[in-house]
Amino acid sequence: MSEDTPHHDDASDTLNRARATPQARFSPIWIVPIVALLIGAWLVWDNYRSRGPQITLTIGNAEGIEAGSTLIKTRNVEVGRVEQVHLSEDLSTAVITARMSPGNEAMLVEDSQFWVVKPRVGREGISGLGTVLSGAYLQLQPGESEIESREFEVSDQPPVAPAGAAGLRINLISQLGNSLRIGDPVTYQGYTVGRVEEATFDATTRRMQHRVFIEAPYDSLVTESTRFWSASGIDLRLDSEGFRVNVESFEALLGGGVTFGVPEDLPLGGTVEADTTFNLYPDEDTARQGTFNRYLEFVLLVDDSVRGLSKGAPVEFRGVRVGTVAAVPWNFTAEQPTGRGGFAIPVLIRIEPQRLGIENQEVDIEEWRERYDRFFELGLRATLKSGNLLTGALFVDLNFHRDLEDDYAPLTFAEQRVFPTTSGGFALIESQVTDLLAKLNDLEVEPLLEGLDRNLTASQAMLEEVRSLSTSLREVVEDPGTRQMPANLNATLTELRGTLEGLSPESAAYQELVSAVERLERLMRDLQPVARTLSDNPRALLFDSLDAEDPLPRAPRND
Repeated sequence: MSEDTPHHDDASDTLNRARATPQARFSPIWIVPIVALLIGAWLVWDNYRSRGPQITLTIGNAEGIEAGSTLIKTRNVEVGRVEQVHLSEDLSTAVITARMSPGNEAMLVEDSQFWVVKPRVGREGISGLGTVLSGAYLQLQPGESEIESREFEVSDQPPVAPAGAAGLRINLISQLGNSLRIGDPVTYQGYTVGRVEEATFDATTRRMQHRVFIEAPYDSLVTESTRFWSASGIDLRLDSEGFRVNVESFEALLGGGVTFGVPEDLPLGGTVEADTTFNLYPDEDTARQGTFNRYLEFVLLVDDSVRGLSKGAPVEFRGVRVGTVAAVPWNFTAEQPTGRGGFAIPVLIRIEPQRLGIENQEVDIEEWRERYDRFFELGLRATLKSGNLLTGALFVDLNFHRDLEDDYAPLTFAEQRVFPTTSGGFALIESQVTDLLAKLNDLEVEPLLEGLDRNLTASQAMLEEVRSLSTSLREVVEDPGTRQMPANLNATLTELRGTLEGLSPESAAYQELVSAVERLERLMRDLQPVARTLSDNPRALLFDSLDAEDPLPRAPRND
């Protein structure tokens, strides 16, 4: 026990000394973790500050996009990288999370555009071949808006024009069959001046809506009078006006497009604002037809066949187009007007006064209607005629017929005025042939045939005589004496030539002939008194003197 007491006392002394000595408040050992913590916080802040903004991209198909490797570029300079690719909550799209490089916040505005760059083969050639080895990447086209944004949609096709490009953006509305595709060219007289940016289908109105960009300075070509129509590359037509071929640019030939222009005889009109809406017509003729918005409608009740007459066929007055066929047939099941014999096919036509060069003037439709009523009373009638023998296409011809026997009586068909018609073309020829056959049936053919038989008999006898005469002539020609006639004639001509050569002025025969003629002349002069005497008194040839007494006859002697 005595040995343990000192040890106990020593421990108590040590404890008392420890309590009496004051403890240190901060140990140097804690400096190292504090410095490490500060360095780590600074590194985290520096990393966060140098990472750049994070954006969210939405794309329909993430083909070729890989997290951690797909880059975002502008003018072929890296400005960001894709960090994550996942599906949206409704599984309809792919959502891309990307991190932009520091200092690129100014490019992230609401009108900035993203699209995928990858190998493509299109009408304009092959593009994106550089991505065959490096892989696809996202292209960023900075916008010009001042409103920042961190969410964007990625297009699978590059934009037609940058958001701030100089030009004009307009809207086109068309039927489904006249739809265009994104990137299709917009041409003016064969020259490309723009592109189709968007193409959507409205199921409610069943129409296609297109957004078109026209580059500057060609945007000034679009005015209030401009008409747009589809360019199908090759437009081949066979109609009443003949055979027509219209070829657009080579690019439109491959994929189609749209073209525009101002129809003839229309003013250019004023400039249009952005987002103006135009109608897209299927062809140039329909676009031209769209300018005639003031017209008269009439119904033709055609008794002839309408085969070859189609919608859009011209209505002409003596070769001048004044209207268009609107429907063939029109309201076919409507009740026929009373007082008509037979069943007529109704055809709806439009008389368009604006075609006569008055597009820029106000057209009084009622005045034109009254004018046509007066024309009907004067004999104006409509006739179907063939415009092209190759295609058999028909058109409506208007003309005055002064020799009509029936009087004009106004008619209506399905609440539309009836344009009076008359048969023409093949129907008229058919009626004329029918009348001719009727007249031929009324002729007495048997007497004509008997007379024709007699004429044929006489003709046959005459032919026999001609045949015998030909035989005799052949015998004369083949006679040896006849064949020798040319030789004898040549010999006679030779002798005559020799004889004539002997009668030259230097020959003796010619001198003798001249002497004989002179003697004959003297003899004639000597005989002139005798001839004059005989002319005055023919008795001078029998009696010596005209004053002598008449001789007495003697009596016969009796021997």
